[in-house]
Amino acid sequence: MLRTLWYSSRLRGWTAQIALLGGLACLLWWIGGNTIDNLAERGIRTGFGFLTRPARFPISETVVAYTPSDSFLWAYVVGVANTIWLSVITIGLATAGGLALALARLSAHPMLSRLAAAYVTVFRNIPLIVQLLFCYGVATSVFPAPRLALNPLPGVFLSLRGVYAPALTLGQGAGWVFALSALLAAAFALTARRWPANVPTAWRVTGASGLWVLASIVVWWLAGRPIGLESPVLTGLNFRGGSYLSPEFTAIIIGLSLYTAAFAGEIIRGGIEAVGKGQWEGGRALGLTERQIMFKVILPQALRIIVPPMTSQYLSTVKNTTLAVAVGYPELGLIVNTVINQTGQALESIMIMLGVFLTISLSVSLLMNWFNARIALVER
Repeated sequence: MLRTLWYSSRLRGWTAQIALLGGLACLLWWIGGNTIDNLAERGIRTGFGFLTRPARFPISETVVAYTPSDSFLWAYVVGVANTIWLSVITIGLATAGGLALALARLSAHPMLSRLAAAYVTVFRNIPLIVQLLFCYGVATSVFPAPRLALNPLPGVFLSLRGVYAPALTLGQGAGWVFALSALLAAAFALTARRWPANVPTAWRVTGASGLWVLASIVVWWLAGRPIGLESPVLTGLNFRGGSYLSPEFTAIIIGLSLYTAAFAGEIIRGGIEAVGKGQWEGGRALGLTERQIMFKVILPQALRIIVPPMTSQYLSTVKNTTLAVAVGYPELGLIVNTVINQTGQALESIMIMLGVFLTISLSVSLLMNWFNARIALVER
């Protein structure tokens, strides 16, 4: 019996893994204990009790409500919310820009293809931090003062103090309008599916959408117009009202989106080119247009190739948001630095930051892996 166990490769493998995990746990235990002892000798407090104390420092931009009297824990929540908001916007813009770049590079038009290739070459070979600083310099020095602000679109103003645009205002009864509008959308969608089979899909979508828009306008009018737009107005030396994007937020969004789009475009282009040319020939034989072939035949198949590397790119984008500290946008990294300067709790603050980014990265990976499993080919 002992001889059999001794020569069991499976038992030896499990024994080696248990020993390795035990050694790693002992090493971490020793490092933690040694760190706590050294900090205690220097009179540096440890623990997470500081999280309940008032932060007493301002945060220039927040997605959720915040005041200096809030706790350090809530300041971290604000930083996490800013980081997630920045990541979501950047990923959305970069994905759309990457698709446009990929289609441009695959275009038969020589100038469009070469311009897209030049864009990819330039943005992929310049450090991201340099691009962010350049965008911030443009946002704070190239645009004019508020009194001379550029007005490219109605209600939109560009100045060295940021971007001002109309904001959505919600009055009493706005929730009912949104709820009824959603119900009307579902009703018209179900109705469009029951139209005669000889009606083209484009006509179904256009007709149902038009009816939904008209019905929603009627509901909005009957409810007393509780939803509106508030445009910014120049008052004194600055604009008042509307929505506001600071130069810092504008710089990080533009810089990070342009940089990420260059990588996303190459990933999408590689996925499209990996689909066999026979798919194009089959689509043309069926009488489909080039656009229909691309979006109904090629891209659905290319997604199976695009999603795995795009997942890695999304994770890199989330981690690249920490560079927002270079332009002064208060994401989690900047707030962690501020808390460390205020409290001296460097070890605990960095541990919180590591845990937050690990959680966000694992969440993105799980979501993308789920999507990848949904679009994967099922073999029988």
